[in-house]
Amino acid sequence: MAIFLSQHGKSAPKDVDPKRGLTEQGAAEVKHVASLLRQGRVQVAGIQHSGKDRARQTAEIFAAVLKPAEGLTDCSGLGPLDDVTMFAKRLDATANKMYVGHLPFMQRLVSYLTIGDPERMVIEFQNGGVVCLDYDVDTGSWIIKWAVVTSL
Repeated sequence: MAIFLSQHGKSAPKDVDPKRGLTEQGAAEVKHVASLLRQGRVQVAGIQHSGKDRARQTAEIFAAVLKPAEGLTDCSGLGPLDDVTMFAKRLDATANKMYVGHLPFMQRLVSYLTIGDPERMVIEFQNGGVVCLDYDVDTGSWIIKWAVVTSL
């Protein structure tokens, strides 16, 4: 099983939209990535997001395309500056869930899970992209299985 991590799609600047919702381009890019995941037969059991508008909107687009059986929920601990070590303790490697959050949290989480150091970046996220991590039970470690990034 795997986990799927996504940084929210491109969002409007705060002076244009104080809630920083997705731009039209951001929504289109997320829809494109979601369709690529569907074409690749990616199965997501549930999608959790930070609760911020841009993450919720991104998660809603993924949910509309991927149709997770457990639906969509907001989740504490996915904020930009939240503690990745605390969040990592809550992860279930067998749950096949998608998590939609923010930078620098997502990059720090991947670094922490794969090399044990949240300060050493191992992957650079792109708005609306998805990184799949798989847990290797034999070694007890997370590995980057694949990533989908795109710009329209």
